Amino acid sequence: MRARTYIRYELVRTLRNRRFFFLSLGFPLVLYLMIAVPNRHVRDLGGSGISAPLYLMVGLASFGAMNAMLALGARIATERQTGWNRQLRLTPLSTREYFRAKLLTGYVTALATILLLYVAGAVLGVNIAASRWVQMTLLVLVGLVPFAALAVLLGHLLSADSFGPAMGGVTALLSILGGVWFPVGSGALRIIAQALPSYWLVQASHVGVGASGWGTRGWIIMAAWTAVLSALARRAYARDTQRA
Repeated sequence: MRARTYIRYELVRTLRNRRFFFLSLGFPLVLYLMIAVPNRHVRDLGGSGISAPLYLMVGLASFGAMNAMLALGARIATERQTGWNRQLRLTPLSTREYFRAKLLTGYVTALATILLLYVAGAVLGVNIAASRWVQMTLLVLVGLVPFAALAVLLGHLLSADSFGPAMGGVTALLSILGGVWFPVGSGALRIIAQALPSYWLVQASHVGVGASGWGTRGWIIMAAWTAVLSALARRAYARDTQRA
């Protein structure tokens, strides 16, 4: 199987999966509309000085993108369970090409989720400079790198049946500590939050509300998480391959 053929297969299969389509694309959009529409006239959400539609749009954009990227771990877990990944290893498709296709699919769905939320935000009156839209989107896509490594790691550690509950718990915790729903407070909670990649992913989306993005600390933390999670993912993949 050629790499281009497999990439096309992955994209088509993902878009035809109605459950995945709803959870990755529809769920963040529904959440946004449920929360933002009743609060569309709130101009200072949680003392942030930012309107509710704008704050929730950028926060849920990062949440939806994270959710879409982590979902690729579910596909890996399912393929392990059905033996599909063992069949692929018998083809000329290399390991690098296999994961490249998975990551590309994750980024396509993440970007689609982000764009849907942008459209919903614009409908609710969100209006920011075009350069801010672009900067926010690019930094969020960069911020997804450690979550891609986490998805691969979880995909090789968890079964298909246990992945759903585990992902639900992980994304809920990361979104709360990341500041998706409301600004992270001060004290110990903020210290813990700032050590997590979800916090900096949300900060990337806050470029859209006038934030400056990541400073040196943010880049170091994201790079460290990427390195650690990538090493663990490689180890999990190697162990799973040897066992198979």
